[in-house]
Amino acid sequence: MTQQFWLIQAGDNPSSDFFIKPELQNAEVHKFHCFETPPLRPPEVGVSIVFVRYLSRAWVRWVEQYRDRIDQLVYFMDDDLFDWGSHRELSIVYRWKLYHNALRYMSWLQAQDAKLWVSTPWLANKYRDWQPQLLEPKSPYIDSNELKTIFYHGSSSHMHEMRWLLPVIDAVLIQDSSLVFEIMGDQAVRKLFSKLPRVNVLHPMTWEAYQALVSRPGRTIGLAPLMNSGFNKARSYTKFFDISQAGAVGIYADHDVYRPVIRHRENGLLVSMDQELWVTAILELSNSEAERERMLENARNSL
Repeated sequence: MTQQFWLIQAGDNPSSDFFIKPELQNAEVHKFHCFETPPLRPPEVGVSIVFVRYLSRAWVRWVEQYRDRIDQLVYFMDDDLFDWGSHRELSIVYRWKLYHNALRYMSWLQAQDAKLWVSTPWLANKYRDWQPQLLEPKSPYIDSNELKTIFYHGSSSHMHEMRWLLPVIDAVLIQDSSLVFEIMGDQAVRKLFSKLPRVNVLHPMTWEAYQALVSRPGRTIGLAPLMNSGFNKARSYTKFFDISQAGAVGIYADHDVYRPVIRHRENGLLVSMDQELWVTAILELSNSEAERERMLENARNSL
């Protein structure tokens, strides 16, 4: 019978991917968020619970309620979270986080007869009285698919376009696991896209830094939506140059701004501002490497 583990963590994180996932690769694993309400139902008898770095009062009460049904109670750490003295050089905010979510539960974990899993020989030696188990890290990238980057690099004056893109990007990331989305913006933009997977938000930068950014290889599809507003009527088609420099093929709004330079399906795509059409265009372009190469060559020849 496959052993069942409940993994309690603060969302997907590198600690789990590097250490816990390899350790539990042959087990049945169910993930739960450390800072969300635990299940109302009791666990199946014999389940093992693994806390990754952090605990919460709600989960502490839940464990106390069902401790007799839990086989192993495990705590994993990959930093020295139980020594307040080792936190002195950290910011006060981060020190409080470590105390509130980790350090103050050390005695409770020991009282609950929790096992300790650690990430390094140094931690294993320091906490040897707890008889910790040392886990070896393994690369989570071995079986990764090659990813393709779609991007939209707009300033804060393009917030309408960013909001318009949100459901488009949500749909394509769900339907094509090989896609990553890159956007530029501040905390408002980061918050807007925070619930989507595989989104990288870049800080705004100087023009010189931006030129260096788009001159590096690695981008596949550039997006240039444009809402039909009075402010946008004065735009130029300079995003065509940015997208081509990035080595990407562009999907452009079928707008007066882009029609003078974009020849549909020759050096890019002109697509009306219909979100479903943009989803279809992105997915088709993602799956058509030959078409991308042909259009990119034409785009560069028309610069």
